Amino acid sequence: MDEAYPERHRPHCAHATIPPYKQRGFSLDAVPWWIWPVALFAVSFVIGIIGVLAGVGGGVLFVPIVGGFFPFHLDFVRAAGLLLALTGALSAAPRLLRGRMASLRIAMPLALIGSITSIAGAWIGLALPTHVAQIALGATILAIALLMLSAKKSEFPEVRAQDRLSRTLGLSGTFHDPATGRDHDWRIHRTPQGLLAFAGIGVLAGMFGLGAGWANVPALNLLLGVPLKLAVGTSGLILSVIDTSAAWVYINQGAVLPILVAPSIAGVMLGAKIGARLLRVVRAETVRRIVIVLLVAAGVRALLKGTGVWN
Repeated sequence: MDEAYPERHRPHCAHATIPPYKQRGFSLDAVPWWIWPVALFAVSFVIGIIGVLAGVGGGVLFVPIVGGFFPFHLDFVRAAGLLLALTGALSAAPRLLRGRMASLRIAMPLALIGSITSIAGAWIGLALPTHVAQIALGATILAIALLMLSAKKSEFPEVRAQDRLSRTLGLSGTFHDPATGRDHDWRIHRTPQGLLAFAGIGVLAGMFGLGAGWANVPALNLLLGVPLKLAVGTSGLILSVIDTSAAWVYINQGAVLPILVAPSIAGVMLGAKIGARLLRVVRAETVRRIVIVLLVAAGVRALLKGTGVWN
């Protein structure tokens, strides 16, 4: 850990240099140890509520906020972000499959390429110096905020014809919309471009532990032409495969800190349940604007922390 975890307990992960808090003569002995898990639980609880209401994964909020405002080394935060996103995706996957709101046929080829590149991304993230990783994280978070601000969605994208790869893989089918009770035929186009997009998404997921729901849904919906609701459900399946692959790299390197992971997962899971109940009464657009503001603040904080302007 960079600032909050005594060096004698630190695992042999990426950065074994003397942490800045020791260089500055700062000691966390004056702060009761239980303050950090309680604060993590509270912040993660709020993130869980906002993540559901805004339709984004908890990881995309968790990593920049905790990495920027909590005294934990970024390696530990990224590992916790992956496990947090993975837990949410795995808990939702069985229900999505039973309700036919997700497609294994779509998920498997995209998840395969994404999981391979996520492993590479995890190794790259662990090899980067902390300040470089912070700067890259800040730039990525600001780009995500811009994407969320400008991205559009299409309930049923028009796909005039499948490409050859899509036909070969059999990427077509029928989607039943439980809200309307109607069946909708779907098919995919621009499959090679989609594979390249998910390769890049995998790298970012592994490097920063952000999960990938923020990118999966636009790529599936706008690029490949998957119906919006099916894209949202399938994104969870893809997320579970990509994050599992990247998470093992962090686990193998000893970058998983129970005092960080346990309260964070508990808080997000409980907050997600509350958020699901509030979904009917809260305006999604208002929450989406709040998320964008939070992402901009966390992204700027990460940039300032990486450049040494605000440690």
